[in-house]
Amino acid sequence: MTVSTPPLPRPSRQLVFTSSQAAVYLGVSLATIRRWTDAGHISCYRTPGGQRRFSREQLDGFITSMQSDTPDRGRAHAGAARS
Repeated sequence: MTVSTPPLPRPSRQLVFTSSQAAVYLGVSLATIRRWTDAGHISCYRTPGGQRRFSREQLDGFITSMQSDTPDRGRAHAGAARS
């Protein structure tokens, strides 16, 4: 007879994300996360094995910057299209 124990509850506010978890958190593909980090749009740090890790603060900061930049970018593109 094996006795299984229920899994330990995970913290509701995860602090460190893998690339896959960051992609889910941001609602984009894993390839997009890789492109954004390679282009410098999102900062991350690397584990000794070379894997990307993201802090919640970095991801939330990226979301905030994208939300604040979106209206200006839309206006800039609209103005360029009329020129």
